[in-house]
Amino acid sequence: MTDSILIVEDDQDIAELIKVNMQDLGLEVTHCDNGEDAIKQGLENDFSLLMLDINLPGCSGLEVCRKVREVKPEQAILMLTARTSEIDRVVGLELGADDYMAKPFSVRELQARIHALLRRVHLLKNNKQETTETDTGIVCHGQLMINKRTHEVVLRDQSLDLTSTEFDLLCFMAQHPSQVFSRTQLLDKVWGYQHSGYEHTVNSHINRLRNKLVAGQPDSTHKVFPNIIQTVFGVGYKFSPEGVV
Repeated sequence: MTDSILIVEDDQDIAELIKVNMQDLGLEVTHCDNGEDAIKQGLENDFSLLMLDINLPGCSGLEVCRKVREVKPEQAILMLTARTSEIDRVVGLELGADDYMAKPFSVRELQARIHALLRRVHLLKNNKQETTETDTGIVCHGQLMINKRTHEVVLRDQSLDLTSTEFDLLCFMAQHPSQVFSRTQLLDKVWGYQHSGYEHTVNSHINRLRNKLVAGQPDSTHKVFPNIIQTVFGVGYKFSPEGVV
């Protein structure tokens, strides 16, 4: 089955450049140039990936990301931002975008990002459809249970609503408890690429994942248990099994 991508970009020259290169990769491409149409298309159709420009007529790409993510938490989303607009990149990631590209960008990097995101989409679908695997596909640490087959996470009997990237990040770190990973290593292992200047991608996802993990704990435990995902200053992050005893 051919992967499909929705390009949401009001600059016709940029949209055409992306469209041509995505078609060269064998992708089925749909294009729209405003936020309202993007929300409608994103909710009514099953796209492998949404590529959203932030500055759009009508509602912004950030609003499109928020509304689509509310209904489709596992939808792969790539944001396009101006290189000088750091706040937009941070907000986009906080709203649930899986990754971002800063304009202007190289075609080779764009293709690498698309390949990485689609590879994760395929892995997610394969994990959900696999029924003959002898391994249970479950990772457990104390009161945290991660089911790789069903993409479910349960913490202290409470189900957590994670995006596909948040799930992949938590699952990877939980499979390597107490091991410290730099942001560059996490970009490579979870996102599937290494590019300097994209550390915000990791930082924002770590922060959002922490918030959801904290929300999954009873109030009485907030002051007792340490962070499940801990910062090792000057090095990176690690999964702490002690946080879910």
